Amino acid sequence: MAGLAAAVKLSEAGHLVTLYEAASHAGGRCRSFHDTALDCVIDNGNHLLLSGNTAVFKFLKTIGAEHTLVGPKEAIFKFIDVRDGKRWSVRPNMGRIPWWIFCADRRVPRSSWVDYLSALKLFYASPNKTLTEILSPSGRLFERYWEPLAVSVLNTPANQAAASLLWPVFAETFGRGGYASRPMIARKGLSDSFVDPAITLLTKHKAKIKFGSRLKRIEKSAGMKHIKSLVFADQKVSIPKNEAVILALPASITGSLMTEVKFPAVHNPIVNVHFKLNLHQPPDSPVNFIGIIGGTAEWLFVRGDIVSITISAANKHVSKSAEEIINLTWSDVASALGLDVNTPKQARVVKEKRATFAQTPESLKLRAKTNTDISNLKLAGDWTDTGIPATIEGAIRSGYAAADSILNN
Repeated sequence: MAGLAAAVKLSEAGHLVTLYEAASHAGGRCRSFHDTALDCVIDNGNHLLLSGNTAVFKFLKTIGAEHTLVGPKEAIFKFIDVRDGKRWSVRPNMGRIPWWIFCADRRVPRSSWVDYLSALKLFYASPNKTLTEILSPSGRLFERYWEPLAVSVLNTPANQAAASLLWPVFAETFGRGGYASRPMIARKGLSDSFVDPAITLLTKHKAKIKFGSRLKRIEKSAGMKHIKSLVFADQKVSIPKNEAVILALPASITGSLMTEVKFPAVHNPIVNVHFKLNLHQPPDSPVNFIGIIGGTAEWLFVRGDIVSITISAANKHVSKSAEEIINLTWSDVASALGLDVNTPKQARVVKEKRATFAQTPESLKLRAKTNTDISNLKLAGDWTDTGIPATIEGAIRSGYAAADSILNN
């Protein structure tokens, strides 16, 4: 998404762009594919977006796909504790003044309005502090609100996650009221929303898109201040001095190509399971996702007859067999949706072993800047120093930052 965002912005500004993609498809982790076992299109991974994700909606508007995300008309986050079956909803009001925290039916059960003010501690969080050092894990809201939100955003266990990364997320979404914190998912799939319209727009702008082009080596000028060529498996591309290069690659690959670039080397996995059910829930249903407390899964997404779950920071689950993961997570699905636990399970497990960098205080120090010491080289990717977590929003912002650096040069 970082590379697509950069390419779209530069193309819209009138630049001629050539996009080299190592895979046979665009979008990276943000993509959909037809699964033969389920005989339907599923997303590679589940991504919850919020209506306050400014870069996401700017990108979607540019590519003409802002209508492809769906969600409830108000900000509502439904939860179930699968250990005892209790359900509740967190419902921020639409305006900026958070009067909702004074309404018991809008809060987590047994929580007080005072408990929600603890979020302000994140504003003062040092980059060296973890979430559990800022927000007490014994607090009333931690297990039922702060932790599931934080782990899903940071893909890092709460006792390891950098607390400082959460403040910009809350400030830009929940801090702006319910209108900026409505949960959104792609109506049909991630490729339909983010990838295919972007490729269509780039093609319209005469961009050259070359799939299956894995970058092998970068050659620099004698003074090491300019990239003079890119070496791929099947060709060598010369880079004139008046042209720029954006590397929008995973952190480790960028580091292997540019040994002078620091990068976060530790990554955390995400496990997704997609179940195909013998029932159908309209895609525009106001309840298209549920938070799971006390189970294996953390979030459950509903799109038509496909129910998908996500396990973030899934280090203890990623090595398990698909059958084990399906059995563990099906009980969460059955509890959340009121289904028979013995319902036949058609499922696909998708493991992303290096989904995002481990967003710890130590890793934050290793996020690379957009600009480099090489005059015509910019870096992009959700792992770069965007100031926000490694999400779709972060990836798009990084691509925009790289494009802006070129446009303003």
